[in-house]
Amino acid sequence: MTLTKDKIVELIRSKTQFSSQEAKNLVESILESIKSKLENGEEVKISGFGKWVVREKRSRPGRNPHTGQRIEISARRVVTFHPSEKLREAVNNADLDDSKVVMAGTHEDDYNE
Repeated sequence: MTLTKDKIVELIRSKTQFSSQEAKNLVESILESIKSKLENGEEVKISGFGKWVVREKRSRPGRNPHTGQRIEISARRVVTFHPSEKLREAVNNADLDDSKVVMAGTHEDDYNE
């Protein structure tokens, strides 16, 4: 099951004395702060969880997959996430049954038919 912003709001509301609106405002504020820092090219690090890093990618030659024509892929910035060692260990040590495993490159809904 995918953890959505609405589900995070509900989890905060259920574990605190916050109203739904207060929990929603808290989540929005945190996400806006992260977004703002990343837009400015700054790294965002949450201890015990991981960090988001903005990387500059140079322009490079490529191909249009439909026509095979050579094209120039423009320079851009990308955000990458690097999990902390604690998060990596927690994920790797979690007990997973086959019903929770989704292969890379697929979507969990592909298995819920």
